[in-house]
Parts: sequence; structure tokens; C-alpha cells
Amino acid sequence: MISEGNNDTKHWLSELPFTRINYFLFIAGLIVIILGYVLMGTGELNSVQALSVSPIVLLIGYLVIIPVSIMYRKKD
Repeated sequence: MISEGNNDTKHWLSELPFTRINYFLFIAGLIVIILGYVLMGTGELNSVQALSVSPIVLLIGYLVIIPVSIMYRKKD
């Protein structure tokens, strides 16, 4: 337990590395990834939707939005 007299110690929840924006971007990335898999599953076997659009959407989700959500820091 943290003693009452020590005011220099901060609570561990006050220094979490992720903010509300990080979680919002992460959820947006998950939605984009789910959309990519839905596009892949609903398109015909050799359609443009299944072979081109869906992989591009998945790449945007996995390689852009999710890493940005992890690395984003608010400027002080």
C-alpha cells in the first residue's frame, strides 16, 4: 500500500502509455481489418473485390492504422 504521507509517488494508472485517442485508433483498425475479411469472404472467387480491394484494406489496417495507434503520442 502507498503511505498517506508520501505525495511524490504517483498512482500507476495516471501514467498509462495509451490515451483515449490510441484506443479509438486501435478499434478503428480492428474495424478496418474485419471489413477487409468480410470483403474477402463475400466476393466471388476471382473477383476484383476478393483479389485486390480486400488485401489493400487489410494492409491498411495491419500496416498503417494499428501501428499508428500504438505509436501515437500527443505533443506536449
